[in-house]
Amino acid sequence: MNHVECIYEAERAVALLQPLRLRILDEARVPISASRIAECLGEPRQKVNYHVRELARFRFLEPAGSLRRRNLIEQNYVARAKFFVISPEILESLGADWRSGADQQSAARLLGLTAQVQRDLARAGREAADQNKRLPTWSLHSELRFESSAKRAAFAREVESAVARAIQRHAAPIESTRGRPYRLVAGCHPIPPENPDKERKHIS
Repeated sequence: MNHVECIYEAERAVALLQPLRLRILDEARVPISASRIAECLGEPRQKVNYHVRELARFRFLEPAGSLRRRNLIEQNYVARAKFFVISPEILESLGADWRSGADQQSAARLLGLTAQVQRDLARAGREAADQNKRLPTWSLHSELRFESSAKRAAFAREVESAVARAIQRHAAPIESTRGRPYRLVAGCHPIPPENPDKERKHIS
């Protein structure tokens, strides 16, 4: 089982985005038969069998051996990946674009940048997989609080300055033909409450 599989084709995305199929894939994180999935979900066996076949046809499920059960030999299936990501490339020109003129502090720009990262990773990931290579990436995640908008603005300025110094010291100009080009994206956004009815936070 792969850890993450990116979906690039609109037809596959449509085939995946059905509530029952998502539930089936969740059950198939370990090898399991269609009849067993039907029992776990409380759904008719014939209905689940159809969706399992479709998921296998679109390469979301793959055969995982067989098992004798009640004097029958049942085919087991397992999900091809632990997680699935739908590439923004599917939306083509309708997808979010960070170059659309939104200012640096807008949510639209940050959404566009994250979509660009997904597009880049999708293409680069396909290239690396074709060459049987590991894709060289780096990521940083942190959660923090700001007591005021002034503190948040000061933090942003300091991070921008530190990143600019690191780029100047270690990276070649993007126009250079030496080395591989990389894209660095840094963003900061409010964390929405998991239970909005229980937790109300003011976004300054």
